[in-house]
Amino acid sequence: MARWNKARKLLDHEHSPTWQFRLQDVDEPNLMRHVFPYDEVARIDFDYKIVVPDPPEEMLITDTTFRDGQQARPPYTVRQIVEIFDMMHRLSGPRGIIRQTEFFLYSNKDKEAVQRCLERGYTYPQITGWIRAAAADLPLVKDLGLRETGILTSVSDYHIFFKMNGNRRTILEQYLKIVRAALDLGIVPRCHFEDVTRADIYGFCIPFAIELMKLREESGVDIKMRLCDTLGYGVPYEGAALPRSVPRLVRAFIDDAGVPGHLMEWHGHNDFHKVLINATTAWLYGCGAANGALLGFGERTGNTPIEALLIEYIGFHGATNGIDTTAITDMARYFEKELNYHIPPNYPFVGKDFNATSAGIHADGVLKNPEIYNIFDTDKILNRPLTITITDKTGKAGIVHWLNNRVGLSGPQAVDKRHPGVIKISKKIDEMYEGGRITSISNDEMEKMSRKYLPELFISEFDLLKTKAEKLAATLAEELAEQVDIRSMDPVFQEPVMQATLDANPFIQFMYITNLDGKKITRNITKIVDRAKYEDARMDEDLSNRDWFIEPIRTGKVFVSDFYTSRFTSALCITVSVPIRNDNDEIQGILGLDIRFKDLAKMEKEGEL
Repeated sequence: MARWNKARKLLDHEHSPTWQFRLQDVDEPNLMRHVFPYDEVARIDFDYKIVVPDPPEEMLITDTTFRDGQQARPPYTVRQIVEIFDMMHRLSGPRGIIRQTEFFLYSNKDKEAVQRCLERGYTYPQITGWIRAAAADLPLVKDLGLRETGILTSVSDYHIFFKMNGNRRTILEQYLKIVRAALDLGIVPRCHFEDVTRADIYGFCIPFAIELMKLREESGVDIKMRLCDTLGYGVPYEGAALPRSVPRLVRAFIDDAGVPGHLMEWHGHNDFHKVLINATTAWLYGCGAANGALLGFGERTGNTPIEALLIEYIGFHGATNGIDTTAITDMARYFEKELNYHIPPNYPFVGKDFNATSAGIHADGVLKNPEIYNIFDTDKILNRPLTITITDKTGKAGIVHWLNNRVGLSGPQAVDKRHPGVIKISKKIDEMYEGGRITSISNDEMEKMSRKYLPELFISEFDLLKTKAEKLAATLAEELAEQVDIRSMDPVFQEPVMQATLDANPFIQFMYITNLDGKKITRNITKIVDRAKYEDARMDEDLSNRDWFIEPIRTGKVFVSDFYTSRFTSALCITVSVPIRNDNDEIQGILGLDIRFKDLAKMEKEGEL
């Protein structure tokens, strides 16, 4: 059969209805050891078959930050997920370039995060789920009101035979059964072809895709497929052979299985440093969406970075189409400050050195023509001014330029080159080069000198941790004071709740509740190892002259003390106190928490805070 192609002005060959690729069931798994020897680096073989680029009508991005991205880092809190989702909405723009983002659905926290993000009411990104190929998981999707879910459908013989202990036919039937069950519930299934770059493409994948297209035709529902390069084996090279060739994979699904490009996604991993080029190659050959995660988070080597896909999208289209590129910088700062994640300095678009030139040119030269050393106007596009790396040729003007950009100072607040601290830094640099140094001064070195000679410009790590500690403790105290058992003002109900809170938060060393006379009504709630130290904290002691008691009574707000040394444990502490109110919002007591700062700092360093 031949059909006229208007775009190419030629007749396209179409397979007849009686012709199709059929499942090739095998007794033994086809592990393709000639390509994947395991005890050696995998081969990249060529069969010299060339396919022509044919981009989809619309290139889109889908996100897995909250699913695959969370498998490579400490889990986000619900609040953090909502705040990251807000930034993703800005990045997506009104046209929904980031069309969807997927969530785990299994824990109560997962479900709360989905609900909180749905409450935002954003059109984009659309929220979808992710489940195993088990009918028991489908109610999780239905109960949350999601229209679409990803379903894990592994396709290589490595998974079919070794992980699932099945064969091709039984596993195919299992997959089709879960897809039919999803359709029966009104859920759009998105089948994740896991490990597709090690699979038998025409012996299993294409027959599976053909069966899905039959179900699409019967149901009228656009069943989707995600091609998962689970171990990063995909290659973008022309003439490379299946199953590793990204161009050939995409065209096989479109041309031989009849899958429309807009129903396909590419999901890659960076095991061989090809995660971005493979994703964009999939776009160019007809795959409708490239899947990724913010900052490339994902299992092992990570997924395609969403921010890189956005910049590539703009490069392909010559327009932002509503993408807020400055949100890339805001997102990176959020990950650094809120999540304590260290972004490598040379990481493209967001690393602190990514647009710093080490060419040794004068600051004046950078200011006159930044195009010489900058990839684009990073100030306009990413809200990241061009910076320079300091050398002995830079001078005080360059030091001032570096400082003001680093700290974000301008106008009257900007540092002047006559500042005594600038002069000291300049002299220190001169001494280094007079002593034989030939390399440029790194940003880390500049920051250390700047903090030493101009400390007033910087917020110390101690101050940042103090602020975080105050925020955490205040939130914890306010939430605790709202609990029914605490508001009862009955120590019988209050003390178990307080003890459970202390046990769950090891940085708390002491908790107590007073009445409006400033007298403690609860026993000393503390760790058992510290209990003897608090023998002097008597129930009848008058505490009404303490700031932590007076301020919440006076203002009705949470109070956070300055640092002090505990008279009981000799540890550096802060105290947080908050009013306890009755049903008429009248203050009836004060809840206090003493926080041991050393324990808080340790938890922050270990990523447990």
